[in-house]
Amino acid sequence: MSDTPCRVAVCWLLPELEQPARDLAARLQLPVATADSIEAELLLRLGGDGLSLQATGADAPGAVRVDFVEGALAHRRQFGGGAGQMVAKAVGLRGAVRPTVLDATAGLGRDAFVLASLGCEVTLIERQPIIAALLEDGLQRAREAGGEVAEIAERMTLIQGDAITFMAQWAAAAPQVIHLDPMFPHREKSALVKKEMRLFRPLAGDDLDAPALLAAAWALASHRVAVKRPRKAPSIDGPPPSAQLSGQSSRYDIYGKKKLG
Repeated sequence: MSDTPCRVAVCWLLPELEQPARDLAARLQLPVATADSIEAELLLRLGGDGLSLQATGADAPGAVRVDFVEGALAHRRQFGGGAGQMVAKAVGLRGAVRPTVLDATAGLGRDAFVLASLGCEVTLIERQPIIAALLEDGLQRAREAGGEVAEIAERMTLIQGDAITFMAQWAAAAPQVIHLDPMFPHREKSALVKKEMRLFRPLAGDDLDAPALLAAAWALASHRVAVKRPRKAPSIDGPPPSAQLSGQSSRYDIYGKKKLG
């Protein structure tokens, strides 16, 4: 992954959020954007509804933020199919079996939230600091919301850093399942229309070290590794998967070590 080659700055949308925004900018080592100062390709905006990332170009997509309380994830939590969802099947949920999961490519935390909502304890690793900041903000707001969403968020633990390094140095009990969703290399003909992709690819780049990520996950996981891929993409270089689950646009390559439950 690249080290933020595009220009990113932090701004605030309410006067009372100026100091928290400046603190965030200092922590992420990013400049502060004000009306009469820096121009940036991406703005990390702190507002009353939390932290969001917004491109500034003329044809820029809308802002992206992590929201576990309302919107698409709330709908998925209530009506998304429960343990019948592909990600749940891929990590081995069935009956009362709820494995401990390490999501080593957390992104915006959607898959991790689904697994936590189904009862799994999930550790998330995200190596891009700006994406991790969005995720941290979303988790904090979920905890503050109370009720069921707060209980789900309490089952999610976020680590910001390089997953390969963390997995190699892992000192706690090994996760039973490791979930990987590496950024797939961009092809001009592929329909990457989601606004998250348009915003995050300049930040995160492609996961060109996916084979090393898989190797580290295989070495650490006690039971299985589940790798999310575009449906027609090749498997990651390395040993062949022991099973596959396919959906309409994506699939899971499953690398089994021993049976869960």
